[in-house]
Amino acid sequence: MVKTSREFQIFVKPAGARCNLACQYCYYLNKEQLYSGGSSFRMSEDLLETYIIQHIDASTEPVITFSWHGGEPTILGLDYFRTIVALQRRHKPANQKILNGIQTNGTLLDDAWCHFFKQEGFAVGISIDGPPALHNIYRVGKTGKPSYAHTLRGYNLLRKHEVLCEILCVVNARNVFYPLQVYRTFKQLGAKYISFLPLVEPPDAHGDISPLTVPSEAFGDFLIAIFDDWLAQDIGRIKVQIFEEAARTAFKQEHTLCIFKETCGGVPVLEHNGDFYSCDFFVENAHLLGNIRERPLAELLDSPAQQKFGRAKLDTLPTFCRECTVRTMCNGGCPKNRFKTTPDGEPGLNYLCAGYKRFFSHCQPFVNAIASQWHQDRNRPAEKPTPTNVSLKVGRNDPCPCGSGKKYKNCCLRF
Repeated sequence: MVKTSREFQIFVKPAGARCNLACQYCYYLNKEQLYSGGSSFRMSEDLLETYIIQHIDASTEPVITFSWHGGEPTILGLDYFRTIVALQRRHKPANQKILNGIQTNGTLLDDAWCHFFKQEGFAVGISIDGPPALHNIYRVGKTGKPSYAHTLRGYNLLRKHEVLCEILCVVNARNVFYPLQVYRTFKQLGAKYISFLPLVEPPDAHGDISPLTVPSEAFGDFLIAIFDDWLAQDIGRIKVQIFEEAARTAFKQEHTLCIFKETCGGVPVLEHNGDFYSCDFFVENAHLLGNIRERPLAELLDSPAQQKFGRAKLDTLPTFCRECTVRTMCNGGCPKNRFKTTPDGEPGLNYLCAGYKRFFSHCQPFVNAIASQWHQDRNRPAEKPTPTNVSLKVGRNDPCPCGSGKKYKNCCLRF
């Protein structure tokens, strides 16, 4: 049994890039071209079992997490996922727990799917880009028909069955100018967890940016508008991933989101045929590191090539970023977006730099206030420190944000 040297999250693509929608900005649909020549785009049961065994064997944490992505993973049908759960039960060590997450467009969900998710404890991410008029601009079916009504039906079924659900919103060149309409739509839907993913398509051969790509500074303004609304009305009730990532710096905690970590490489991709790629945004021949039928997953995760890929994020960080006042919140962002040059001509600046800096600078006083309160609580003698007012996705085994020195599960998680 080979264990990895660090935590990891693998985006597994059991159906490859296959999807029932044809979203205009999808960066993964064209990955089918990597597997032309009769590929079924369905991970076989024997390979599925091989992967599950290797994933369990490589894990070092008491909770083993599987992340099912696509394309659209539900296109494989519910029985396929019943098989997944059965294989996990067959191979689960007695002293560990298994959790599953799945990212879906929600259009194929029905009561049977949602009952299964609830019964098996799945966390579900569902893609919604705002109200219908904004969602339907780019998120369409194969014939160009809008998808919002079908997605909303799936989302409402998830809520009906009380499935843990997070909304993933792709912020693009259109919805970025309607931040409060987007956010308040999600509030009206009863969202408790929201993530905003900025759409950045690489420049073409002439250096021109796609018209779908979100303008950088507009993205910063989008986040600021929602942050102010959230701070005034929803702190403690709604978790917005990027706000929590910013707040983690108050407690000197490592980021949970890979794009803001100092180094990356901990979120690779496993394709339907067992091919292992460095990252979801780098599924290309140059970053194909092997196949789990030939090399164990733990070996691929810790391979020199994957370690080099992860370190490159820090090693190539421009001086402009290293000296930035909000570096700890951003750390240069995702490497796929670092195609601009700094004011002094150094390569490697993130396309979203202006927007990120605008937002993180705006929320810095809030983060500083949290940090100040936390330090006061840590130094308060003869009494238990008081939990702060911030809402964070703190891991059960992380240090408790209240500053007690105990693990979160043994402290404020109990209250």
